[in-house]
Amino acid sequence: MTENQTVQKSVRRNRVAAAACFAAALITASVVGTQSATADGAAHNAARPAAVAAPGLGSAHLVQSEDFQKGMNPVGATVALTGRQALSACSGEETMRDLTKDKATAYASVNWTFDTHGMLIESAASAPTGTAADTWEKQLVALVQDCQDEPAGHWHYGAAHTLTVTGGTARWYPAYNGDGTVSGGVAVLRSGTKVAIVELTGQPANAPTYVEGITTAALNRLSS
Repeated sequence: MTENQTVQKSVRRNRVAAAACFAAALITASVVGTQSATADGAAHNAARPAAVAAPGLGSAHLVQSEDFQKGMNPVGATVALTGRQALSACSGEETMRDLTKDKATAYASVNWTFDTHGMLIESAASAPTGTAADTWEKQLVALVQDCQDEPAGHWHYGAAHTLTVTGGTARWYPAYNGDGTVSGGVAVLRSGTKVAIVELTGQPANAPTYVEGITTAALNRLSS
């Protein structure tokens, strides 16, 4: 990696860290109490309700509150259908709309916050063809892999793990802090012509199995 590429990646991550903090401060969706706060429920408080999404992709295809495992306590969610949610801690300010060049037939995203100050973001797009979905999936995988090879002591994604459910496949990667401790992870999902990326950041859960569980739940939702 050249010195210029290293500087660009550093700047990109600094931007996304600041953006994540700002986004967390803007969370306005319903607070989880005795009633389950799903992404569908949060959509009723958003500017654009999920009901206007194109057929085949809507908030029901995103991670819901009941998908979180023990120890992961969501306190709010924001749903959007614009495709402008930042894709991951590795992508900086790149969005699904950027990646797809505005060619998706529908977009959907959710931003969950937890009582531990962690976050989960998911961004999905519906491709007009299987060929387009193939291309977008490969681009998302390449984006994630760009943050696997880092100098010692740097935050990075770990090795890829694959999983399959009825109707879909995924690659998930644990994320590691510079000291080697697990700090969430990221996954690239594919079901038919739908593609998505989901990332758990911060420390609502510090074991790779949490990332695998969230990936499985997210893939089941996307494939439904």
